[in-house]
Amino acid sequence: MVTIDLITGFLGSGKTTFIKRYAKYLMDQGMNIGILENDFGAVNVDMLLLQELMGDKCELEMIAGGCDRETHRRRFRTKLIAMGMCGYDRVLVEPSGVYDVDEFFDVLRDEPLDRWYKIGNVITVVNAKLEPELSEMSEYLLASEAAHAGAVVLSRAEEATEEEMQATIMHLNRALEKVHCGRRLDQEIIRKGSLSLMNADFAKIQQCGYVQENYQKMDLTEENSFDTVYVMERKMTVEEILAGMNKIFADPSCGEVFRIKGFMQEENGSWIEVNATRHELQKQPIKEGQEILIVIGERLQEEKIRQYLN
Repeated sequence: MVTIDLITGFLGSGKTTFIKRYAKYLMDQGMNIGILENDFGAVNVDMLLLQELMGDKCELEMIAGGCDRETHRRRFRTKLIAMGMCGYDRVLVEPSGVYDVDEFFDVLRDEPLDRWYKIGNVITVVNAKLEPELSEMSEYLLASEAAHAGAVVLSRAEEATEEEMQATIMHLNRALEKVHCGRRLDQEIIRKGSLSLMNADFAKIQQCGYVQENYQKMDLTEENSFDTVYVMERKMTVEEILAGMNKIFADPSCGEVFRIKGFMQEENGSWIEVNATRHELQKQPIKEGQEILIVIGERLQEEKIRQYLN
């Protein structure tokens, strides 16, 4: 049977950075792995960020987004059936930051997947400097993703103080309490950022398993789910785009903007990956990209957002 791991985490938590390191560790152990990018969006930015892993021991697959949840679930199942025939030792599933973890368990109980796959681990990545105030839906997603985790990795822990990490752990446990989950996290917490993890840490994570917990479910419908706005083919300089992003975060009429991510191209043709929240901006060079920014949030006003980015 093929071992399958779910790597989940809230929007902007650092899942992709963790997967890069975890996948390299598994390949160094001689494993052939497949990575399935399982996103609800119509464009998968994270797929581009993982391209460097592709080779003899690693293949990337993705589910085309832009569909309703039932169609998405059906495509997820079909893709896993196809990947089950490829001879992988382990499959890593990276869903979107807005994901019902029960879908993962439910699909893998279906035939023939229940005979082909063995669930290995559920690993949840959480920003060590988690924002203290989140919406009701965001709190629910945070709790639902942590409830089943065998390990919780505090990403970017090297940038956080001990007080900030402790506040994040307390926030996680409050979120679990809100959904009437009896679990409280402590020993499962790995207080190291993805870039600081050593082989011994990954060996522990590889064996962390998962927990089947009960909690009060929230029905994730189109009305209460996150919105996304895709902005492509911009005719602006990098400086103009960054200024426009700042204005979007500052302007309440754009909606409750949680994150802006994507790629920008410099005048010399080089590419920049950008990942921004209201409180910080991360940008770094990347080998390849495409002209796209994705704005993620609640009650987004697309026309207003496009005014700042076109």
